Amino acid sequence: MLALPVLVFAFTAPNQPTIGNIDSFDKIFTNILKLIWPIVGGLAAVMIVVAGIVFITANGDPEKIKTARTSLIWAVIGIVVAILAWSIPAIVTTGIGG
Repeated sequence: MLALPVLVFAFTAPNQPTIGNIDSFDKIFTNILKLIWPIVGGLAAVMIVVAGIVFITANGDPEKIKTARTSLIWAVIGIVVAILAWSIPAIVTTGIGG
């Protein structure tokens, strides 16, 4: 009785329908990242431009320079995290032979 759910979920029908072109976790994750990637890239670009404007308009004010530097650092961190989020699934599936 305890093994019955495992057996039921292990069965795959020969022509089971899929939702669109999504039939595995890897494709679901890739489709989500394809949606999020342009948003993250756009936000990072806007943060970099705003940090540049704050740097230019700081006029030597240490507080504004600190704010601009922090914004620039967080934009770069965001880009790095986005690139890692995009590449880690490919690295893992390659590593496990998928």
